[in-house]
Amino acid sequence: MESVNKNEKLLEVKGLRTSFFTEGGEVKAVDDVNFNVYRGKTLGIVGESGCGKSVTSLSIMRLIPNPPGRTVGGEILYKGRDLLKLSDSEMRKIRGDEISMIFQEPMTSLNPVFTVGNQIMEAVMLHQNLSRKDARNKAIEQLQLVGIPSPEKRVDDYPHQLSGGMRQRVMIAMALSCHPQILIADEPTTALDVTIQAQILDLLRHLQEKFGMALILITHDLGVIAEMADEVAVMYAGRVVEQARVGEIFANPKMPYTRGLLNSIPVLTKDPTGKVKKKRLETIPGIVPNMLELPVGCRFQERCTYVIDACKEREPDLRVIAQDPILPHSIRCGRDI
Repeated sequence: MESVNKNEKLLEVKGLRTSFFTEGGEVKAVDDVNFNVYRGKTLGIVGESGCGKSVTSLSIMRLIPNPPGRTVGGEILYKGRDLLKLSDSEMRKIRGDEISMIFQEPMTSLNPVFTVGNQIMEAVMLHQNLSRKDARNKAIEQLQLVGIPSPEKRVDDYPHQLSGGMRQRVMIAMALSCHPQILIADEPTTALDVTIQAQILDLLRHLQEKFGMALILITHDLGVIAEMADEVAVMYAGRVVEQARVGEIFANPKMPYTRGLLNSIPVLTKDPTGKVKKKRLETIPGIVPNMLELPVGCRFQERCTYVIDACKEREPDLRVIAQDPILPHSIRCGRDI
């Protein structure tokens, strides 16, 4: 296990803006997003589908399909270098080597016509200049690292021959094959059952401690955030609406959207007789706004039960409401908190 300096800032995202240009107009999928990522720590990015979480991660990796998408503003500073200003060849040296990503659905991310071993070997041969024989041994070593039984046999399997949990482990093995400084995990447990989900999360935690890497964990599951994250950024309609340390978010949520997410988590309680109480889950009314027709003012106003006139006049800035030596508690809300 490596000794790491958890105050070392590896990644700084400043004013990131990524848009998709469609026939209907510009969709501002990520709009003025800011956060920092520190060595050995986990940043959780949480929100509903379509809020911009995955586009944020793809922007960091510079994998936004162009056309129709393009990062139109901001900076992504990795160890002081702006990734947005690097040439394609310079970015390829970083992508998969120093910054890796586990994609959302392993069956569509893995190439069905190549063995899983070949797909792991490709990365280490490219970035570490290993021979084919050494790369194969490295692939077997990686499969063993992520807990796949009989790795010397599984290395020659095709993706369709593996279960969903096994494929996800292969994705993790590929992402970690070059020992990255930063690992981005985009919904790494969404398609898995609860038992396998717990195993994958335990594996990620173990490997993070072993290699001292930073982790960006993207999910809609607040249970995963509570278990894994050190810091949390809550996103809504392309923007960060609340940001704080994980304990502060769960103990003292301020943005109405964050409260809505937390209130939608099932909670089992018992009455004095020991009988489990049944409580109807709270929901957030309405739907995410059309990104081509965003309302004037706060983007959450049409679903917010605390809306006031000021919310409809101008969009609030992200402001600090509580200082903290590690991460100040910030919210994007027009009300006085």
